[in-house]
Amino acid sequence: MKITDNINPNRISRRPDKTFQLLSGRFVEQGFTIKLIELHQFVEKTDEKLGPYSLITSFVDTDKGQVEMMYDEGFRGENALERAATFVLNNLGLSGIILRSIIHLNQELEK
Repeated sequence: MKITDNINPNRISRRPDKTFQLLSGRFVEQGFTIKLIELHQFVEKTDEKLGPYSLITSFVDTDKGQVEMMYDEGFRGENALERAATFVLNNLGLSGIILRSIIHLNQELEK
């Protein structure tokens, strides 16, 4: 099962332009085995003055499904993915991504 939250599926129907792995391995959180957490960058267009327009998503792979959620979007410059990853890792963003993903998975499993 793959859950896509608050993203038009057409925007992420291709391979990401860049991927940043935040965490890999296996650990259990609230009964879910988390295998992989990544940020994906999809460059949608480029403006001469503003640079690339990026959609950045978080991707969480668990034993019970995958969740891809919008993390950020906009004209964020050339190093948008790396800056987003640094922010997540330095500011408790990883726990927020995990908990939000588990909430979505639980909601789908209860249906």
